Amino acid sequence: MPSRSESSKSTRPPKGRIDILSMGSTGSGKKSRARSRKAGGTAPPGARDVIPPDDPWYIDPNAFPRRAPMRERLKFCLKYAVLAPSSHNSQPWRFMVGDDHVRVFADRTRALPVVDPEDRELTISVGCAVEHLRLAMLRHRLAARVEPLPRADDHDLLAIVHVEPRPAAPTGEQCAMADAVPLRRTNRRAFDARVPHEMLLDALVRHAGALGAEFVCITDPRERRVCAELVAEADRVQFASRQFRRELASWMHHNRSLSQDGLPGFATGMSELPSLLAPLVVRTFDLGDGRAARDHDLAEHSPVLAVLGTEHDSVADWLSAGRALAAVLLRAHVDGLCVSYLNQPIEIPELRSRVRRFTPKIAAPQILLRLGYGPSTHRTPRRPVERVLVHTGL
Repeated sequence: MPSRSESSKSTRPPKGRIDILSMGSTGSGKKSRARSRKAGGTAPPGARDVIPPDDPWYIDPNAFPRRAPMRERLKFCLKYAVLAPSSHNSQPWRFMVGDDHVRVFADRTRALPVVDPEDRELTISVGCAVEHLRLAMLRHRLAARVEPLPRADDHDLLAIVHVEPRPAAPTGEQCAMADAVPLRRTNRRAFDARVPHEMLLDALVRHAGALGAEFVCITDPRERRVCAELVAEADRVQFASRQFRRELASWMHHNRSLSQDGLPGFATGMSELPSLLAPLVVRTFDLGDGRAARDHDLAEHSPVLAVLGTEHDSVADWLSAGRALAAVLLRAHVDGLCVSYLNQPIEIPELRSRVRRFTPKIAAPQILLRLGYGPSTHRTPRRPVERVLVHTGL
């Protein structure tokens, strides 16, 4: 679950307010496309996100070491796992590879204690990585069985993904979803007015349900407006908190940063200079009004909003929600849909209860998404597999 930060072309902060996050932001139209090309950040419409072979986003399925020992094959599948989405792109996971399994741990040194005090979103992020790993194993004909929360005395060990003795026979859909892993992007730009076909949305509902989650689409304009107002209210609440701003700023990086995690400026449409200033400005000033205006516009004018949730609200449910989220995102990419997050109301307990009012089918809302069609966008950085392996322990 990447950052909740979003950019929009049509809304401006009130006069007299500083809003670094609107500087250099990209939308549609010739001028904004020209700004994007000049900035070298977010890709202009139609641009290709060229991936060099040494980048973690580069995966050649044909390079799978089919005849190598199982440990090497599982390590190759972890290339898919490290491309999972996470809050603030914090990548809060570790992996230990065994002879016939992979242990998946939460890395709580990468927790977000202000915005995610219970590690709910952290656990969802790890669940996304688990599902990426499972699909990668299927793609390469390794039957996978996920064992969630295997040890009550180890709260960091969230899952073990076992290799079953029989070879896998993946479906075409499963192969397509696995192949979508290195192509999927969180698209924080404004979407156009095209409405996804009902059959595509039904497929997302089906995938979420198969992994123990509910997925409710919000297409009615009045309900989207109510949701947009909740998002804007949450923005104002969060940005009024100095602790929230400091935490967010600590994960923000300038466009030329070599960091392999966090949020580079181009992820929210910033050009070079704003990306340098943004962490300081976010840390210092309350930008809630400007952010609220833009996010309200994004939410109200996205053709589909959706809430992913679970029946209960335990750690096991959060892990299931993460696996379901990963499946939804990958299936959406296969369909050509763009997806990004507006999780702010779910991160505030008082507002989370109000999300339930227009999604009564969902007892515990976990993720708020927007879906539609939009221009291409660049990848955010990732740590390579070698940096997230645990080499000693159990």
